[in-house]
Amino acid sequence: MATYSKQLLSGSTSGRPIQIAATATPGTLLHTAHATDKDEVYLYAVNNFADANVNLTVEFGGVTAADLVFVTVEATKGLLLVIPGAALTGGLVVRAFASTTAVINVVGWVNRIT
Repeated sequence: MATYSKQLLSGSTSGRPIQIAATATPGTLLHTAHATDKDEVYLYAVNNFADANVNLTVEFGGVTAADLVFVTVEATKGLLLVIPGAALTGGLVVRAFASTTAVINVVGWVNRIT
């Protein structure tokens, strides 16, 4: 029987929001998946830039076209669900970059399935 345990994003300090500083690949580190267990990843983004929408690109396990998730994070609209529990394993990395530096914050968690 599978066991689930809620984990902080490995790129976060004590669960705090991760500010997206990168504006191109490789993006700001959000999480490194477990080597053998499955990590079910949940990510939310917020735009703290009051004047404009910002494009966010999530590199989900790689940097090829098939690995990229594109979203527009509207200005001051609150948290936007970006990754709704997609699974990742094998030590793959989740990173993100934005069209404007240091205005997008990402929060989230991982359900580790063993």
